[in-house]
Amino acid sequence: MTIERPKADVVIVGLGWAGSVMAEELTRAGLNVVAIERGAWRDTSTDFPPAVDPDELKWHTRRSMLQPMSVETTTFRNNSGQTAAPVRNWNAYQFGWNVGGAGTHWAGMSWRFTPWDFQVATQTAERYGSAKLESLRAEGLHLQDWGVTYEDMEPYYDRFERIAGTSGKAGNIKGQKFEGGNVFEGPRSREYPTPALKDSAWMAKYRETVNGMGYHPFTIPAGNLSQAYVNPLGVTMGPCTYCGFCDFHGCGNFSKSSPQACILPVLMRRPNFTVLTETEVLHGVKHEDGKTLKGVNFVTREGEEGFQEADIVVFTAYQMDNVRLMLLSQVGTQYDPETQTGTIGRNYNYQTCASVSGFFPGAKMNPFVGAGALGVQIDDFNGDNFDHTGLNFIGGAGIMGYSTDGRPIAKMNGLRPGSKRWGSEWKEAYARDYQEAGNIFVQGTSQSTRDAYLSLDPTYKDRHGQPLLRTTFDWNRNDRDMAAYMTAKAKEIMIEAGAEGISTDNQAAESWNPYKQHSSHTIGGAVMGADRSTSALNPYLQSWDCHNLFVVGASAFPNNGGYNPTVTVGALAVRAAQAIHEKYVNNPAPLVEG
Repeated sequence: MTIERPKADVVIVGLGWAGSVMAEELTRAGLNVVAIERGAWRDTSTDFPPAVDPDELKWHTRRSMLQPMSVETTTFRNNSGQTAAPVRNWNAYQFGWNVGGAGTHWAGMSWRFTPWDFQVATQTAERYGSAKLESLRAEGLHLQDWGVTYEDMEPYYDRFERIAGTSGKAGNIKGQKFEGGNVFEGPRSREYPTPALKDSAWMAKYRETVNGMGYHPFTIPAGNLSQAYVNPLGVTMGPCTYCGFCDFHGCGNFSKSSPQACILPVLMRRPNFTVLTETEVLHGVKHEDGKTLKGVNFVTREGEEGFQEADIVVFTAYQMDNVRLMLLSQVGTQYDPETQTGTIGRNYNYQTCASVSGFFPGAKMNPFVGAGALGVQIDDFNGDNFDHTGLNFIGGAGIMGYSTDGRPIAKMNGLRPGSKRWGSEWKEAYARDYQEAGNIFVQGTSQSTRDAYLSLDPTYKDRHGQPLLRTTFDWNRNDRDMAAYMTAKAKEIMIEAGAEGISTDNQAAESWNPYKQHSSHTIGGAVMGADRSTSALNPYLQSWDCHNLFVVGASAFPNNGGYNPTVTVGALAVRAAQAIHEKYVNNPAPLVEG
């Protein structure tokens, strides 16, 4: 039996951060919105009460909040000459599997991208010359601007931060620099909604060390709130208790920014909003003219198929799901690395990360005091904050000393080199090193390339008979050289701090492997831009090829900054939603000529 649902003004596919922000803006503007989420409903009070939430085995080790591998996976290969195989263990990817999506289990690091990140091509040419830009492009790097600037994005960043209640200390308000904040950040219109979190023992040592080296430390902006807060939607959040169980966990304290804590309590009371849970969208359905979508086909948990008609379709699923939905809906043209034509799947990219660990004899770091975004960072080597003249790469990384968790199971692997891994000596070593360890994380930019892309796999299919998404990716030369440079900088800091037993893990030193990553920040594949020959979406995230389709998420990033993506996803969602109800609804047509 086919389910025919009443027509909606807007159908939203995926109810994570992007879908929740979109639904809030559009329903407040009076539109009738139906959201379709393939995961189940999860609620703070019933699913994440404080007495149950800190279950490391359930949430972190067994990844109970992520999409099960038995439901769906992707395939992977390093280059086009290989045959892709299915990914059998989530590590690089962390698909949400509930209302709230990945926004429920994220850590909370709440970064804005730098002005340079939005204009990599323009600003590289302006600072180092057009010859430098062209030489990198000739090497295969897809260096291109986003079609928006940081200045364009600032009001939307501000709006999302107010909704999320972000904690932090501004370093640049309207061009005036403030000590203690990030002096390298783009100009902000005002201070953060709530003050910065407090230092842990390791953070204080890291801050003192990098201060002494002449760098500019600041507390990381966090979606872990430093005090009670009421956001612009009237939702009350509580202060973080520094329990340290944030990423892969829900937050029973209502203190981690998430759709559950910040938006859904308001959205669910609006009569013009409907959510269908445990219902999976298969693909969009085109009108006969092929220029617009008339709705989406879906299947329920019970296996019943249905159709949701709508004037506007918005894909707000996980980054890879957004790209797959466009390919399955036959919107746009598949990217071809040989001919450099087509835009769907183009500019797929990851993030370049490294870590440095060290130990401080006799220290009491008390790592059980933590929060998902608790850390001190320097941005002296991030983006284009330093002169790259004479260096053989562009981009950079934030270098942070962090206290994000003290999970007792995960920490068992963090022992000094040479420590016994069994018996009484292992127990003694673990008791010692749990307290004495300090860790530095290096989170770097990454530039998209000609040979990295997403496509539908010709062999493997999902349980509905549709092709899985195939990833073709490996590190490029620019990112490898950048990561090696930044790892050396981080090691210098650990040596200066006086650590012993230092070890490093530069993830770009070997070919990319989906099972050995420290980041889940996968981006691109349906990117935004002002040039339709190199982008799938215009600067309002509207499809160039299907004007009533908007695609919101990290799938729109043409390149990756040295930061976590969530706040930029949220800001882009606010901007796209306002464009829909302020411009598109009154004149359903392309918002940008191209």
